[in-house]
Amino acid sequence: MSQHVVRVLVESTPRKVFVSAIDWPGLARGAKDEGAAVEALLAALPRYALVAGAAGHPFPEGDIAVEVAERLDGDAGTAFGVPAVVAVADRWATDAAEAARLADLVDASWRALDRIAAAAPEELRKGPRGGGRNTSKVVEHVNGADVAYASVMGRRHHSDSADQVAAMRADVLTLLREPSDGSPLAGKKWPPRYAARRIAWHALDHAWEIEDRTGPA
Repeated sequence: MSQHVVRVLVESTPRKVFVSAIDWPGLARGAKDEGAAVEALLAALPRYALVAGAAGHPFPEGDIAVEVAERLDGDAGTAFGVPAVVAVADRWATDAAEAARLADLVDASWRALDRIAAAAPEELRKGPRGGGRNTSKVVEHVNGADVAYASVMGRRHHSDSADQVAAMRADVLTLLREPSDGSPLAGKKWPPRYAARRIAWHALDHAWEIEDRTGPA
């Protein structure tokens, strides 16, 4: 069986560590230490493979070897529970094909959230995966965060209706599909690669939260 190397960023604080795949936006997991975060990332591969397949970019089959390409000192956002630090790899240029691939994976992450939320009950099991928010509130939270993310990318949107959410997503995807030299979008602070991995991570993290909190423990 062939082996595929997944290059990752490791973002660390004494409280929380995130391991994020450079080439696969949304494939990022956090834990109390690096070893546990790598284990969580590997455990998420079957779920992520469904997303990548739906995007039209199948995740490689076979054995997976995790290769640390970059280590980052985390910040207060990392400790809080967000992959918050822009890496050197996030500033790599993207040609048209790579930009389109990253955007496809973000789109598939949103669609996974929509699909999972639509199939879930409104009342979710209480517990460590998200506390007391129910399905509609989780989705509302993600949509609201995406408004903030779009603002960092130089786009102003709202999320008060399904049409507004759809317009926001379409605008963000159009922006992500543009080739880039790796400079921050709109002259702010997020390069396209970081924007893609942050947005996709947030959508999938909460999609999988809904799955984890559906039904009995």
